[in-house]
Amino acid sequence: MTVITKQPVSPIAHLSTSDIELLGKELDEIRQSVLDSRGESDAAYIRTVVDVQRKLELGSRAVLLASAFPPAWIAGTIGLSIAKILENMEIGHNVMHGQWDWMRDPKIHSTTWEWDNASTAEGWKHSHNELHHTYTNIIGKDNDLGYGIMRVDEDQRWHPMYLVQPLWNFINACFFEYGIAAYDLELGRNLRVPKEKRSPEFTRSLKKTLGKIRKQATKDYLVHPGLALPFGAAPQVLAANFIANVVRNVWSHSVIMCGHFPEGVETFERKSIPDDESRGDWYLRQMLGSANISGGKLLHLMSGNLSHQIEHHLFPDLPSNRYVEVAPQVREVFEKYGLNYHTAPMPQQVYSAWHKVVRLSLPNGWLATTTPRNLPQQLKLLYGMSTGGPKIRRAAQARLEQLARRQAAAA
Repeated sequence: MTVITKQPVSPIAHLSTSDIELLGKELDEIRQSVLDSRGESDAAYIRTVVDVQRKLELGSRAVLLASAFPPAWIAGTIGLSIAKILENMEIGHNVMHGQWDWMRDPKIHSTTWEWDNASTAEGWKHSHNELHHTYTNIIGKDNDLGYGIMRVDEDQRWHPMYLVQPLWNFINACFFEYGIAAYDLELGRNLRVPKEKRSPEFTRSLKKTLGKIRKQATKDYLVHPGLALPFGAAPQVLAANFIANVVRNVWSHSVIMCGHFPEGVETFERKSIPDDESRGDWYLRQMLGSANISGGKLLHLMSGNLSHQIEHHLFPDLPSNRYVEVAPQVREVFEKYGLNYHTAPMPQQVYSAWHKVVRLSLPNGWLATTTPRNLPQQLKLLYGMSTGGPKIRRAAQARLEQLARRQAAAA
């Protein structure tokens, strides 16, 4: 993944302005066909998912009251983990996108839904719906691209602090909901501002988020363990809630990594995106900046249908259950215009995304040019780049690039 304007061969060089305009019209037609055909079967789908999720959570919590008995603890923890994943992925994420607002049901509406997550609905909708989906994969504009804490592109200057990026990404996965809450608040940037100069909007949002975290923690770590006290299962229920939250966080993080970070997903420079970006150009950026996960119905459900990340980025307001229907039509558009429809099984996408996290934690070319034979020299070079100043890093980077060229010529 590298900025599209700096690639030797641009993946869109063969497209004319008229091609991009026609591509946009074809995708608009696909979207409109779904909007025109939404109906009772779609409404029944989301109501069924909500009903199943609530019953699964309630049943799992009831089973956990008997979790002093190990099999009950295992069953309850698994059920609660699945319930939390469903609530966040297929229900919360998609409801807050407004996918079901057309039903006019106040119980399943983007303006009233509050999810079981550290982020407030209000903060998440701003950072995700308004910013991420508008500025998808534009470095410096889309903070979802590495969440402002990771190096996600070769053109980002390498610094020794990025060496801990894989560890940081793992910690972020385990406590993903809190990382997203901090990201929604732009916490790092705002905390660098003196307290007296912080905006009232940030102070208000911070107070709401802390209140949300307190409410969620009270429910999972005080109320439900307290209810289990008479059954002698309070510690087990506390552990089950913690594990279910971590499972939900790791799963959500993995799905999102698969949709945004595998090798081959494109990034864009701010200066390459005009202020008057056309509908076709916006569509094209979503197509190149997303990746899908191939799989069956269960995977699609548990991923919130973000296994169809390409279709979701093209049509974020369409009912999630319809993505599987439009995916073949979207793929035909990719093929017609000579574009790469990036899809692969989940293990392959997870590996690809993590490989990139590791690769970009190191100086450009270091991983590719390192072999068992030259590992001592490479480690010495990396140590020098980590402890030396900018001048030393630039010289070492030049050596890496020279080595990469020699290896490519030899191959």
